[in-house]
Amino acid sequence: MAALGHKRRIRTAALAYVMVLPAFAAFAVFVFYPLAKTFYLGMFRVPPFPGLPQKFVGLSQYTSVLSHSQFLEPLWDSTLLVIFTVPAGIALGLGMAAAAHRQLPGMRIFRTIFSSTIATSVAVASVIFFTLLDPTTGLFAYWIGQRGGTGILGNPTWALPAVAVVSLWQNLGFSFILMSAALSSVPDEILDAAAIDGATGARRFFKVTVPLISPTLFFAAIIGVISGFQTFGQIDLLTQGGPAGHTNVLLYQIYTTFYTNADTGTASVMAVALFVLLVLLTLLQFVFVQRRVFYADER
Repeated sequence: MAALGHKRRIRTAALAYVMVLPAFAAFAVFVFYPLAKTFYLGMFRVPPFPGLPQKFVGLSQYTSVLSHSQFLEPLWDSTLLVIFTVPAGIALGLGMAAAAHRQLPGMRIFRTIFSSTIATSVAVASVIFFTLLDPTTGLFAYWIGQRGGTGILGNPTWALPAVAVVSLWQNLGFSFILMSAALSSVPDEILDAAAIDGATGARRFFKVTVPLISPTLFFAAIIGVISGFQTFGQIDLLTQGGPAGHTNVLLYQIYTTFYTNADTGTASVMAVALFVLLVLLTLLQFVFVQRRVFYADER
């Protein structure tokens, strides 16, 4: 009997590996191999003059590139963009979802409006805000009474916050739908019990609702950080990294280094560094943030 059970477990495990094999093959071709190839290319230094052969320098190029302002300044801009967008996006999405969660007449219209930006692409959102922020004909320039000049996108102080607003608006629909689904999963019995105990509306929301939807908030934070560090389209369409490099985020720096400067070695180093950074940030969130997440099946 034991031998029969052992053979059955072997067949089950073999079937599981066979079922996983296509997915693993796809990951190997489209993820693992490109990552290994990118790491390998980062060991070659591209000469400044075209036509000359690349020189193998090993890991020394990683240390030189990762300690250079060419990498550190875009990394700081990307970090600022994440700080601007992730907390605000979660807070606004949760606030809009809480407002739309009330059973009031006409609330379906507001739910449709709040979630409408999920159907808006990065290119469309960027073109909309580029028109609104135009220093000559833009509506924002008319409102603040400052037509002409460089405008908001040409201002070193306000260019990155302006790009953050575009990203925030474009992702707000997704955040709203995510938070609405989370609020719908909160049992009414728990909220009613808290109300009977004398908890006010705000206290019920922050002490009962927010802990119950904390897994969704945790998921939104991870996705937001990854998405924030991968911002590209808004930068390319609105500022091209300017003015004076104040919106030159890391992914756009990788793009210009590879395609404009044809420096595959430096671009590969920064691409690998971005991948490692996102993995580390995700692990840190699991280590330090997940302990504050409440799961319903916890005992």
